[in-house]
Amino acid sequence: MPSAEVARERAYVHGLYERLDSIRDSVQRELEAVRAVGGAGGTHQSRTERGAFARIYEDRIAQLREIDERLAFGRLELQPVDGRPVYHYIGRIGLRDEEQQPILLDWRVPQASAFYQATAATPLGARARRHLHSRGRDVVGIDDEVFDQALLDAEANELQGEAALMVALGRERTGRMQDIVATIQAEQDRIIRSDLHGALVVQGGPGTGKTAVALHRAAYLLYSHRGPSRSFLEYIEAVLPSLGETGVVTASLGTLYPGVDAQLEDPPPVAALKGTVEMARLLARAVKSRQVVPAADQVVDVDGEEIVVPAQLIRDAMQRAWETHKPHNIARVTFNKVAITAIAELLAAELRRRGRAIDESDAALLREDVRTAYDVKVALNTAWMPLTPEKLLQDLYARPNWLATITQRWTPEKRALLLRGRDHPFTVGDVPLLDEAAELLGDDPVGDRTAREREREAKRNLENAQAAIRNMGVEGLVDARQLAESFAEGAGVRATAAELAVSDRTWTFGHIVVDEAQELSPMQWRMLVRKNPLKSFTIVGDVAQVASAAGSADWGETLGPVFKDAWRLEELTVNYRTPAQIAEAAESMAAANGVPLTPTRSVRHGDWPVGVIRVGGPVVEEGADGSRAESSDPLLDAVVDAVHAVRADGGGAGETGSVAVIAAPADADGLEPALAAALGRETIGRGAAGLRRPVALLTPQDAKGLEFDAVIVVEPAAIVADGPRGAGALYVAMTRPTQRLVLVASGPLPAGIPYF
Repeated sequence: MPSAEVARERAYVHGLYERLDSIRDSVQRELEAVRAVGGAGGTHQSRTERGAFARIYEDRIAQLREIDERLAFGRLELQPVDGRPVYHYIGRIGLRDEEQQPILLDWRVPQASAFYQATAATPLGARARRHLHSRGRDVVGIDDEVFDQALLDAEANELQGEAALMVALGRERTGRMQDIVATIQAEQDRIIRSDLHGALVVQGGPGTGKTAVALHRAAYLLYSHRGPSRSFLEYIEAVLPSLGETGVVTASLGTLYPGVDAQLEDPPPVAALKGTVEMARLLARAVKSRQVVPAADQVVDVDGEEIVVPAQLIRDAMQRAWETHKPHNIARVTFNKVAITAIAELLAAELRRRGRAIDESDAALLREDVRTAYDVKVALNTAWMPLTPEKLLQDLYARPNWLATITQRWTPEKRALLLRGRDHPFTVGDVPLLDEAAELLGDDPVGDRTAREREREAKRNLENAQAAIRNMGVEGLVDARQLAESFAEGAGVRATAAELAVSDRTWTFGHIVVDEAQELSPMQWRMLVRKNPLKSFTIVGDVAQVASAAGSADWGETLGPVFKDAWRLEELTVNYRTPAQIAEAAESMAAANGVPLTPTRSVRHGDWPVGVIRVGGPVVEEGADGSRAESSDPLLDAVVDAVHAVRADGGGAGETGSVAVIAAPADADGLEPALAAALGRETIGRGAAGLRRPVALLTPQDAKGLEFDAVIVVEPAAIVADGPRGAGALYVAMTRPTQRLVLVASGPLPAGIPYF
């Protein structure tokens, strides 16, 4: 690679950084000018406006400061104009010079798509693509891919290929997902830039980059439809978007109901039941059962007067409420109004019968007497009980007799799956049930008034922001909606849209990204669709890796009832993580055991074959007195030796690489103390703690979504035998390594891999 070219690119990138610094300084001066205008004086509105403008400038400065590493990572050479070459530089943000000419393209703009999609067969107007490798602010290397035959020479021939990708693939892994913005490939980029509308399903096997693609797609959509987002620029740097950033919410399924942070998982049979749509019908019956017409007339005391309330009066009030077709708690307001008015008329008639002069002017007072009477409250609440989702679900689980009355077609065994104590914490499987119950019950009408007031406040803030922008003479430089949000923050209404969204169950989102989507139950899908009525989703998963008892191994079966025809499937077929020999072994095993697969092709062949270590039974020593005792555990010894081997010989891990030992839960429990004793507790960690240690001991479920330089799978047959989806779990385990896979077995290997 010519050093002159590296120097040329280094000089250009230095110029980009100079422009970045200049813009940053300019925004800083604008911030100081805003702060200086009027000092602390002026009206409350003017101070609010100055504060809002200041926050916008502060956010912009923070954004510019964060974009310092790898500002530019690529260059496209296009067809020459007037005999002069045309270059487009690609980076994390867009930059323009002082004449407002683009000098760096944001990777999300359409003009940058050729950087990811161009090939020699389909160059998309590009003659060549160059990857820039940086350290700090300095370009230290370049890789070229040439598409135009006219540019090819002897040296260029050697530069063909996905050089930047191969460099990325060769990096040591940490267990966590890596940034792909500079190495996005054509197949991935096409999906990232796919149309916003409807549900896009991204099906891909391990190592195809589906999670990274999904989040980059979210970044692209947010940029294209709302403008650059600080939160997603941070994601590009840190891979995952951070919770609490304006406009972006990240959440697990256990946190999607406000006030609940569910972490416990139900046992598989319970999870499977709670995940079915049948639970929605059960909850509807449970709510309906709380609307009870009394069996007989009732006598109530109203301020010393005894009134007979006919059962038919209660039924008539209920009918009026049912005719509103509103949720339980909201319809109850109608029920109470109708019933109280009718009881007040009975009270008036009784008072007239006793000789009291009662006319229409007394009606309001009589209704208030009825409304506040204890007996009336008891009667109305007994007929139509106010409910919260939490209490409804707790009662359903804790009251077996009530559950039996609304599940008469269920077997006792099936009912028993739901029964538990009232103080049992909510599980992840309960969250969509709470959301379903909230939908059936309805929110507190007072809360509805608060929501309407919030909408009016937002409208006023937007109008004030538009006026302030006109007054300041900064049209086109400041976004009115962003300024309006700053008004709200300054008034103490909220901190960010994200914080408001997570506290409001009824909040709806413009687009939802679902990772590991194959694990979601039908009830969880019902909950998510309520949060996005337009059904604009990016759905990412691999049906071959489904582990949840409530999940599905068929996209059509899962999504058809929810999205009807408004979903489309894209498949990622290129495996960037797993060497070919490992991928072939994993796919062969999966196919032999009936696991549904999207076949993939690996972009590289690894240096090490799949290793198999077969061990016999325990070594037994016989004492002089004839006693016999086990002197060693060959399986443990083999696992320890395998760990030492991959860490010592540079074979896929080395001393600084990452190693995972993956075993079925029961085997992992037994291995943990033995491995800690053999390797040292500072070397090995269990579960998430292991990601911070040189060696991680994991179950297949723990390992999902992770990657390691070397993986040692212990007793693969035991993993297959551990539940109905054991073969899928083994498939997950076998596809975690980027370099080396070793299988340690004391018995036969599962079907599909007998040739080792």
